[in-house]
Amino acid sequence: MATTPVRLSQRATPDGGYLLGTGHTLPPLLFDHEQALAVAVALQTAPSTTYGLQDDTARALATVTQAMPLTLRAAMESLRLTRLQNYWEFPAPPIDSAALSVIGTAVRFRHLLLAEFLHPDGTRPDFAPVHRLEPHHLVVWAGRWYVVAYDLTVSRWRVHRIDRLHPRPTTTPFGPRVLPGEDLTEFVTSSHDRGDHAADWPCTGYAVLALPAQVVARWAPGGSVVDHLGPERCRLTLGAWSWAGVAGILATFDTPLTEVEPAALRTACHDLAQRYLSIS
Repeated sequence: MATTPVRLSQRATPDGGYLLGTGHTLPPLLFDHEQALAVAVALQTAPSTTYGLQDDTARALATVTQAMPLTLRAAMESLRLTRLQNYWEFPAPPIDSAALSVIGTAVRFRHLLLAEFLHPDGTRPDFAPVHRLEPHHLVVWAGRWYVVAYDLTVSRWRVHRIDRLHPRPTTTPFGPRVLPGEDLTEFVTSSHDRGDHAADWPCTGYAVLALPAQVVARWAPGGSVVDHLGPERCRLTLGAWSWAGVAGILATFDTPLTEVEPAALRTACHDLAQRYLSIS
């Protein structure tokens, strides 16, 4: 702005900053056509994953659109999206934008976080130990926000659902650490104790699978829970809109199933097996 003829005046407020002088407008933003459409799409889909951003993103989109050259402004104004829910997405509850900002800032500046673990419904327990976390990566996977952190309280790497954390910032710095396996995707997707909880479905059941928990965790759909039972056994709790849907997802793991509950899920598994046997 200092190289443009735009006149600025300093704000006399606790936050400081500058005001655009009267009689001037901002110069057009230097976006190409594809970048302008990308901004329009991003600002219209962002509210689906965080609380409290609907009004802010709408205002941001309007501001950015007004600063565009006329040709790009027309392209952005023509792209108005209506996002519909796809139930195969196994949607998670949106997260608080304030918590996201606290954790993102800690990741960026490598500052220690103090965090309490919340109940699945987002409420704080009566008594919960405060964990000291070194947050290294902010991750979005399967519509859910996670922070990959080294937990100093238990002395190991963890993957935490952000909507299950009550974070408090500090200014205590920490140094770099090497992620186990040095593969962020593999570490996140194969971690079975991410803090996930079963989504609210019409039909929810579970079964014990003859597979390691880290294998099942990598391929289990969002909104499911994997419990480690042993080196080659784990329990998968999941839901769907029908018992046949749950049975079908379990079949994709191609492994023996035991302790299948409830009885309606066992019946659906038997019916599915008979239906497949009749295929000629």
